[in-house]
Amino acid sequence: MSVNPPDRTFSGQVAIVTGAGSGIGRATAVAFAEAGAHVLGVGRRAEPLKETAAAHAGIDILAIDVCADGAPAEVVAAAVERWGRLDHLVNNAGATAVMPLAETDRKTITGLLALNVVAPSLLAHEALPHLRRSSGSIINLSSTYGHRPMAGGAHYSATKAAVEQLTRSWALELAGEGVRVNAVAPGPTRTDVMLHAGLTPEAADDMYAYERDRIPTHHIASPDEVAHWILRLADPAGRHATGQVITVDGGLELV
Repeated sequence: MSVNPPDRTFSGQVAIVTGAGSGIGRATAVAFAEAGAHVLGVGRRAEPLKETAAAHAGIDILAIDVCADGAPAEVVAAAVERWGRLDHLVNNAGATAVMPLAETDRKTITGLLALNVVAPSLLAHEALPHLRRSSGSIINLSSTYGHRPMAGGAHYSATKAAVEQLTRSWALELAGEGVRVNAVAPGPTRTDVMLHAGLTPEAADDMYAYERDRIPTHHIASPDEVAHWILRLADPAGRHATGQVITVDGGLELV
């Protein structure tokens, strides 16, 4: 798994990647490591994280629920204790939910907010003193549906809209301190997120087929294709870009 970075752009730097056990998170962790970074891959499940770590010697892992009390501080401390610095925080961990208004329940709403909005906010808070010292960056993961309506997924869309506003507001707040904040908003990407949302493999395949027909390029992205843009936004050579939301969806937001 690789996005084929052209050189060791991130040599000696340290990145935290949440949701690193699979999909975009795993691809991002591997891509950072291949580009020279020390990577702390974070996720709830130990076994998938071990598979991520096996992909590159530059990846260490921490199995933890980022929504748990004290978890954000523990995550940041683990990276800094291992490598003495922190340069990039990638807030990738997230969840989706297929939940029409008629079926809305409190538990699902609060769970989405906790993982998609609260946890990234607290991780960024804990990381900030270290990112100030390194003139580092925060990369948040949004979605095409953070700025495009999604029938049956309003609360998921709302959490991603919140992520985009956090990105812009933090970027404005921290620009004078040398900390950049950007976001990548993927469209449909071939990961296991739909299975975790409760869809059967058959239903997930049907959804991907439906989305492929709607996407102008008729292509469902791979995790590597999204990871490419995460690394480009983190690249120190792009230090003049902050507060940006880069949509990677084959043109779906245009239709």
